[in-house]
Amino acid sequence: MTGKDMQDSTSHLCGEYKLLMMKALDGEISPEEERELHAHLRGCSECRGEFQQFQQLKEQTMEIKKQVLPEAAWEDYWRRLYNRLERGLVWILISIGAVILLGYAAYQFVIETLSAADLPGIVKFGILALVIGLAILLVSVIREKLLLRKHDKYKEIQR
Repeated sequence: MTGKDMQDSTSHLCGEYKLLMMKALDGEISPEEERELHAHLRGCSECRGEFQQFQQLKEQTMEIKKQVLPEAAWEDYWRRLYNRLERGLVWILISIGAVILLGYAAYQFVIETLSAADLPGIVKFGILALVIGLAILLVSVIREKLLLRKHDKYKEIQR
């Protein structure tokens, strides 16, 4: 047998171990196959070097995946932010609409009540004071909630 024939025979034999190398890198190798592969790698420096290169390539690929992951996380963040902003805007519009309608209803109630000739002045004054007091309380609570929202120390805590 010539040197080239021996090299071809060894390459053919190593070809079977390359499949085991791939299985080992993918975590799909059985314990028996792993023992067989490590026994071969102890005696074959060419395969041992190639297996080390494959391992380094896999580690580098995993590092790249870790670097790409934050980009995917950013996409998810922006999608969620858009949804939150959209829903927030809808709630603001609904709230404004409700305040306008309730304010108009309260205004009409007060006007109708104050223009009623059969109600005593003290009742008219009481109704007017009640409506004005509720309006001031509503504005005060909304203003306080908006100010506290900016400085809420528990804002970042998830439930």
